[in-house]
Amino acid sequence: MHGKDSYETSALAGRLARLPRQTKRAIMLLADTVMVPLCLLGAFVLRFGDVFPEQARVVWLYPLVLGLCIPVFARLGLYRAVVRFMGPRVVHAVVQGVAIVALVLGIGMHFLAPGVLPVTVLVIFWCVTVLYVGGSRFAVRSYLQRQRRRGERVAIYGAGGAGARLASALTGGLEFVPVAFLDDSVTLQGSVINGVEVFSPDQLPRLLKELEITRVLLALPSVSRRRRKQIIHRLEDMHVHIQTMPNFSDLISGNARVDEIREVDVADLLGRDAVPPKEGLLDACIRNKVILVTGAGGSIGSELCRQMMQLGPRKLLLLEVSELALYNLNKELLGMLERDDQDFIEIIPLLGSVFDRNRVASIMQSYGVQTVYHAAAYKHVPIVEQNMLEGVRNNVFGTLHTALAAVDSGVETFVLVSTDKAVCPTNVMGATKRLAEMVLQGVDDRGVNTRFCMVRFGNVLESSGSVVPLFREQIRRGGPVTVTHPEIIRYFMTIPEAAQLVLQAGSLGKGGDVFVLDMGKPVKIEDLARRMVHLMGLTVMGENNPDGDIQIKYTGLRPAEKLYEELLIGNNVMGTTHPMIMRAEEKMLPWEEVKKILDDLRAATDQFECDLAREILMKAVEEYRPAAELVDHVWRHNNRVDSPRQIGNVTPLSSKRVQ
Repeated sequence: MHGKDSYETSALAGRLARLPRQTKRAIMLLADTVMVPLCLLGAFVLRFGDVFPEQARVVWLYPLVLGLCIPVFARLGLYRAVVRFMGPRVVHAVVQGVAIVALVLGIGMHFLAPGVLPVTVLVIFWCVTVLYVGGSRFAVRSYLQRQRRRGERVAIYGAGGAGARLASALTGGLEFVPVAFLDDSVTLQGSVINGVEVFSPDQLPRLLKELEITRVLLALPSVSRRRRKQIIHRLEDMHVHIQTMPNFSDLISGNARVDEIREVDVADLLGRDAVPPKEGLLDACIRNKVILVTGAGGSIGSELCRQMMQLGPRKLLLLEVSELALYNLNKELLGMLERDDQDFIEIIPLLGSVFDRNRVASIMQSYGVQTVYHAAAYKHVPIVEQNMLEGVRNNVFGTLHTALAAVDSGVETFVLVSTDKAVCPTNVMGATKRLAEMVLQGVDDRGVNTRFCMVRFGNVLESSGSVVPLFREQIRRGGPVTVTHPEIIRYFMTIPEAAQLVLQAGSLGKGGDVFVLDMGKPVKIEDLARRMVHLMGLTVMGENNPDGDIQIKYTGLRPAEKLYEELLIGNNVMGTTHPMIMRAEEKMLPWEEVKKILDDLRAATDQFECDLAREILMKAVEEYRPAAELVDHVWRHNNRVDSPRQIGNVTPLSSKRVQ
């Protein structure tokens, strides 16, 4: 019976908490309407020691005191306060409100009906009403919080202002119960904040058992990434789920709430603090200019657009082949305009492919585009490997068409978003991106007015197709977490950091420059997977821990995948005015040679000759050494022994030559 009663009590608390706000206000108002006159009657009873003394029989006193109390309480916000979140301010409001009512009532009765309401009765009335109004509300608050104690017990790391606000926010919910604060500050340890004691982080192993803590919430929105990494590393081996509250920038911008608990940002595992941007470099190619972003709906393209919104372009043109991605980005940017009151920026969503030179040229000429950020590309290594010719068309010829359209339209600056996979490539994606770089250098070699540059960086955390979202989903499903090889390593950078550096690099280019971003130290993918498992309070299954929660499964390198990525071809690199942006000095081909390569490559792609196209790529990009056989799905299907037709017999659909 006890369990049933407990369940019913908890259910009642839940129903009370979910009542509409207006209903809760009506209940408080009704309770005060009944109880305030009774408080006055109680004051008479206590003063004169009779059940219903003669002095208390002045009937019109009761509606009078009620008519005073309700407006005063309403004016002080007692009916707007959320009971679950009430704090010391409510006590102050109650004391002040009842004092005002008693004072007004006493002065009024002194002149209107002397002797009817003794001062002693007013004093007792004040005491009884304060106890009732404040006590009733805090009793309900205590009841709701006591029922909420059935939620998950958590510790909050950080007992500063952010931690206190987080504890207050969680106090009103039914999901989490703050039972301990953790803080490195010796002066805070031992104190009590919002009824929760502050402990040293060294005591966490003991607290996990004694207080049955299952999660640690990081309330450290303003500390550096390096410090967060140290704290996370300290907590990692305790097998407790680690989560975090949003950072201050998200809180200030309104993109997040204090109680919006998130998984720990994997960027915190890198421990590298972002270098502050140089405002002059950010402004040069963007402020008051007409900007075109190709591939605007992608991970990098969309972040470029978000950051440009803070830099005041005159027009921002979004070119995207995916209708859904374009719709979502346009909706988001319009919301930013409305929120930040930036009606001077015109956002123009445009459907189209960079492979369509006429469409791209028409856009640039119609709007007078001044700066182009070319982020449109196929980037998923196995997918591009299995659809080779589409990778060539999009990554090489899409870049060519966009670059030539930019020259014809008088664009001032053209920035290509490139990749570390363009260095000594072993796959089609990397080879096509390297050839795209060479195309821009060749176009620049013609002595054009458009200033071309390329920005090359490694993997971007949380981008579409990256390992981080994949690992997170696999862990949530219970595993296994798939890693291609135990020794595979990658360079990583956050999406905002990469986009910010791309924007700044565009201002450094003089013509044909290849910029390389400082990606910090490479990360071992297996270590990343293990740390993500630990951060979610789970253990990795292995020989030493056969009863672990999550298995790490090695699947073998995918077609054309490399164990290690590089950022430079050779070692010829120079610094720039930005500490994280370097200029690489690499081999360039004159336009006539590039033009011949492109003509041959176009003929091969039009004939669907994957083997010939790969040979051309290998000759053009000398460092390209394919790590796998041709795996293009259509080419392999049509080159089977039993296939009735061969690719070489397909009639070319286009024979346009590069002009």
